[in-house]
Amino acid sequence: MRGRGDGRRGAWTREPGTVVLAGDPPTTAPFAIVSESDVAPVPLEWMPHAHDRHELVWVRGGTMTTRVDDLLFTVPPGHGLWLPAGVVHAGRLTADAVLHDALFAPDRTPVAFDGPTIIEMTPVLAALLAHLEGDDLDDRARARAEAVVFDVLRPAAQQFTLRLPGDPRIDPIARALVADPGDPRSLDDWARVVDLSERTVTRVFRRTTGLSFAQWRQALRVHHALRLLSTGCDVGETSDRLGYAQPSTFIAAFRRVMGTTPGVFAGNVSDSPY
Repeated sequence: MRGRGDGRRGAWTREPGTVVLAGDPPTTAPFAIVSESDVAPVPLEWMPHAHDRHELVWVRGGTMTTRVDDLLFTVPPGHGLWLPAGVVHAGRLTADAVLHDALFAPDRTPVAFDGPTIIEMTPVLAALLAHLEGDDLDDRARARAEAVVFDVLRPAAQQFTLRLPGDPRIDPIARALVADPGDPRSLDDWARVVDLSERTVTRVFRRTTGLSFAQWRQALRVHHALRLLSTGCDVGETSDRLGYAQPSTFIAAFRRVMGTTPGVFAGNVSDSPY
């Protein structure tokens, strides 16, 4: 991912062995869309940065997590994340994933979204952007492919977005759970940690995130489940690592958030070439 660094916003707990990148120089290519791909043999993290172009980034064989202010986006295979030009973001990528990145010139892109948006990476869209990676396209062939990209670029039905609280009273709870979503401590335990009542913790979570503490933790665990399932963990292992007593409880929670079971999701990931 190309970009200009911005150290004003921190990232989050890194996996062991993560390679940290600051971002690349601004894009100078004359094309409306510049597309590229690479394999990440180790976990990668990009420090907060922004781009002078719109960015669409997606992965195969892994999962990417991106943070924009207090929003956390999980991007599993089959989906991409659109980041408008100038939006500061940090990113994290699982090891051995194939990273695809397309940058769109704002003045030549007749498509607009209201902020960061999860995009459905249909086979047609993914194939067109892979086609645009070639350096042997003449101007007319490139213009035709770019025009079709603009036609098929659509938001996904499921946005895989979680809002972080951004309130100093409960931020220690959120930070700890983002680092370890399997932490088994109860609402009462966490209330004592931050020296608040259970009622206050619940009220602040709902005001800042739109969810109760229990709903927010459940959604966070599902975000982490997307990453674990996408990297080959089975349902039982994923359930254990996320702190569920029984796989059936995890399956029910996953279904409530995603509308499908983790087994079906994992099967769709493994069967999809995009």
